[in-house]
Amino acid sequence: MTVTPDAFRLDGKVAIVTGGGGAICGAIARTYAAAGARVGVLDQDAGQAQAVAADIAQAGGSALAVACDVSREDDVERAVAAVAGAFGPATVLVNGAAALDRTGTLLEIDLAEWNRVLAVNLTSAFLMSRAVLPGMIAAGGGSIIHIASSYARVGRPGRAAYCATKGALVQLAKVMAADHGAQNVRVNTLSPGGTATRRLLFRFGGEEGIAREVTPYHRLGRFARPDEMSGAALYLASDASSFMTGADLLVDGGFTSG
Repeated sequence: MTVTPDAFRLDGKVAIVTGGGGAICGAIARTYAAAGARVGVLDQDAGQAQAVAADIAQAGGSALAVACDVSREDDVERAVAAVAGAFGPATVLVNGAAALDRTGTLLEIDLAEWNRVLAVNLTSAFLMSRAVLPGMIAAGGGSIIHIASSYARVGRPGRAAYCATKGALVQLAKVMAADHGAQNVRVNTLSPGGTATRRLLFRFGGEEGIAREVTPYHRLGRFARPDEMSGAALYLASDASSFMTGADLLVDGGFTSG
């Protein structure tokens, strides 16, 4: 079989992207729509989800914005049902929602903060996958992608909850790949390096802080653009990666190479 550009198309597929109002997952939603998918854009911020869906519609694509707190089972089930009602069952799922976590050691963050990060970053992937899988399996299979991080492999001081959840997503993908491979469901993680998002601005206080704290540790001497992650996410969603499951696709500009 020869891989052609058509292998990267998503025509006829329905995709759900959580955290879809953000920089990385918004770029993923737009890229999926441009490749032919009908996209459910889920975000707790309804305005941000609607903005991404409007961009997709303006470009000639199909998208549905759904406000959703992905840490809540009832919200997840309602959102998945809304997308299925509009487009049909999802055959692509991107779990990209993530909480903005405060920097601090275990002695400086409280239990509520810890639980919130785990609920949004990790438990949401469980809830979304569980809600989507029955329809995906009935449709003949699909692709689930958890957005992890280079910090799944490298510890960052003051980021215990974030690093723990991202490492857990890598393991979750491996187990899900083993559990559902026979049903033609592929499950992988995508691990970005430092990317131009509001999280970086929140963490480092602006471009100067990013340049000082982030850029020097990436071999390419810069941080990533969101579209550089969406291209990798398109690969994982498409038939171009048809023999890839239980793997972590690291797109980190060489951050973890040294």
